[in-house]
Parts: sequence; C-alpha cells; structure tokens
Amino acid sequence: MNARPAPAWSVSHWFNADALTLESLRGRPVLLHAFQMLCPGCVQHALPQSQKVAAAFAQTDLAIVGLHTVFEHHHAMGPDSLAVYLHENRIGYPVGVDAYRDDDPAAHPLPLTMQAYAMQGTPTLCLIDRRGNLRRQHFGLLDDLRLGAEIATLLAEPADA
Repeated sequence: MNARPAPAWSVSHWFNADALTLESLRGRPVLLHAFQMLCPGCVQHALPQSQKVAAAFAQTDLAIVGLHTVFEHHHAMGPDSLAVYLHENRIGYPVGVDAYRDDDPAAHPLPLTMQAYAMQGTPTLCLIDRRGNLRRQHFGLLDDLRLGAEIATLLAEPADA
C-alpha cells in the first residue's frame, strides 16, 4: 500500500486511556485494529493477535490501539457491554468507540472512522508510521510473521525520515 496520511479518528468514548489522537501519537508507530466484540473473526483471531503483539512489543514505543467499530447489532454492543468485555478478556491497551454522525447509529449505521478509512468490515488492521502515514490496511487476519516483520520495519524507521 502506498503511504498516505492516516485519517483522524472519531471516537466517542475511550477505555484504558485518556483521549488519544493520531497527533498525540506522532513519533510512534501505531497498530490500530478495528473490531466488534460479537465478530467471530475478531474474537477468535484478531483480538488474540493484538494481545500477542502488545506482549511481544511491550518494550518498544509501538502504540497499540483498539477501535470498537460497530456497524450491526448496535443495541447489543454499547459501551457498557464493551467495558465488561474488555475487563473479562484482560484487554489493557487503549480502546476507542468509533463515533456516529449525530450520535445516531439508526440513521447513520456506519461509524465515522470506519467510513474515513473505507474499511470493508471487521477485523481491520492498520499500521501507521511515526509520521502519521497509513502504511498498511488489511481486512481479515494478517499472518503473525508478516505482521511482526512490518511492525519491526516501522520501529526501525527514524521519526524524521
């Protein structure tokens, strides 16, 4: 994927962190993974992968950020349910709730960040470099070795390159 500036995030609520923005993370590589807590591919593969990445790269400046981007079953996946899910699954990295236009998922069912990134669904993984450029966007599960290699490449790049 050609590098392009990563779109800003539209988040209505944060868990495990104060409000984060791409600008506040500038200078650090970012792994953003969009998920839904009732998505089988997210639960079985993507969330465990992000937790493995968090453990494997804990001693680096890689920022791992979850984005709960709900485009179906809105009533079942609200912030209260997500708080329980994050606690029960010991997800300790920052997780934002993707916002809706006019805070109305019934009128506008696709969340704003999902739209800005033109995501096909969940899980979606995004790698953002130290300068805020989107370097990889992948729908589905990305192979662990490939993901690790791409993260290592981003970590090795200087911030001012």
